[in-house]
Amino acid sequence: MSLGHLESVPIPVDFSEFDEVIDVRTPLEFEEDHLPGARNLPVLNNEQRVEVGTLYKESPFKGRKLGAHYVSESIAGHLAGSLSETKPGWNPLIYCWRGGQRSTAFATVLRSIGWRARTLEGGYKAYRRFVIEGLVHKLSEPELQFRIISGLTGVGKTRLLEALRREGTQVIDLEAMANHRGSLLGSLGKQPSQRHFETLLHTALSKLDPSRPIFAEAESNRIGSIYLPPALWKQFAASHVIELTLPIPERVQLLLEEYRHFLQEPESLSSLLDLLRKLRGHAQISDWQTQIANGDWSDFVASLLEKHYDLCYRRPGSPDSNYQAPAEQLALPDYSMESYHEAARQLRASEAAFSS
Repeated sequence: MSLGHLESVPIPVDFSEFDEVIDVRTPLEFEEDHLPGARNLPVLNNEQRVEVGTLYKESPFKGRKLGAHYVSESIAGHLAGSLSETKPGWNPLIYCWRGGQRSTAFATVLRSIGWRARTLEGGYKAYRRFVIEGLVHKLSEPELQFRIISGLTGVGKTRLLEALRREGTQVIDLEAMANHRGSLLGSLGKQPSQRHFETLLHTALSKLDPSRPIFAEAESNRIGSIYLPPALWKQFAASHVIELTLPIPERVQLLLEEYRHFLQEPESLSSLLDLLRKLRGHAQISDWQTQIANGDWSDFVASLLEKHYDLCYRRPGSPDSNYQAPAEQLALPDYSMESYHEAARQLRASEAAFSS
């Protein structure tokens, strides 16, 4: 049975009301950013959107006609493909760029079948505005209690965050969101767009209790190609800092474990080190590349820490650091996960004692 008039839903949205969120924009638009958990069922592909837009400038009538042709074909394709097994009673939220023709066309067809498809009022553009304003608001809350984990490269700050998460403590892992470890050798693959990073951050903050401590790693204001929002950077500057330490031999072994992909692809590592020639000199880069070629991995990592990373470290509290001087220190004996879980339990216990 066909449903009546089209329904639109304003932002903010309670996503639990819907079985699924469907983004009908192009794959390129979807890749740049999308609503949390959305699935991409485009009604125009990348090339068709350009073609329709170009024709529309020449003749709005011809542009709309061609657009309708492509949209109709795409919707038919989705009904025969991705949606072919969808059961009665399906309740999706549909959105496009501005909540206009693309989402309206798709939702209208779905409702004619009997599914209660609703559109997002204002589309992605309205949701993007909601994210930006929400980040500023959330990061301006005076009761926010960030706890910043600082320390030299290789002390295992990310491991401590994971241990804290497992112990039930609130954590924001910015490097996971940015898909980058924040250094020359820290690439983990393709990074999200700046917009999608901000969506991920907004979503994560929305799930946390601002009255409880939130642990995060001391980052620079840029992680790879991603920039931290100024409001977050400002919050970090005023936050309690905990310094994590680990003996150098343990740092070396931890890094060899976490960056083992370079052991399989030494040529890519040597190539990346060329970017440091101006900073560290030709002789030092050549020495490191010789160690890599010879497989002297422990010596190489120890030297890289001592002669590059440790020299670049901006100690919290120093004039060139965004962060306050450490208020406490955690000295780990080794890089075993049990050591990080013990440290996490200590931090959680101290926070509980402080709160009481």
